Amino acid sequence: MPVKQKRIRLFIKPYCGWCHKAVRWLDEHEVEYEKVDVMADEAAYDEMMRVSGQELAPVIDVDGDILSDFGPDQLEEFFKKLERKDAGAAPR
Repeated sequence: MPVKQKRIRLFIKPYCGWCHKAVRWLDEHEVEYEKVDVMADEAAYDEMMRVSGQELAPVIDVDGDILSDFGPDQLEEFFKKLERKDAGAAPR
């Protein structure tokens, strides 16, 4: 059975240094994601606020699992935690 591709969205602000580092980390790890510029899209900004509870970027949304206002060093642990969660939910 094929594994469903996760929907990954990265909410960014173009002048945000942490956002650029998050983009670089995702690109270096060949993660497929959608980059969402919340300064260019008011609806995206509102959504980022709704899912994260804050105005700070970056925010990453992986099928509803949210990591907000993070540094790139936190991404690796976040993805490892999601892998463990998925492994625990896998059918036996």
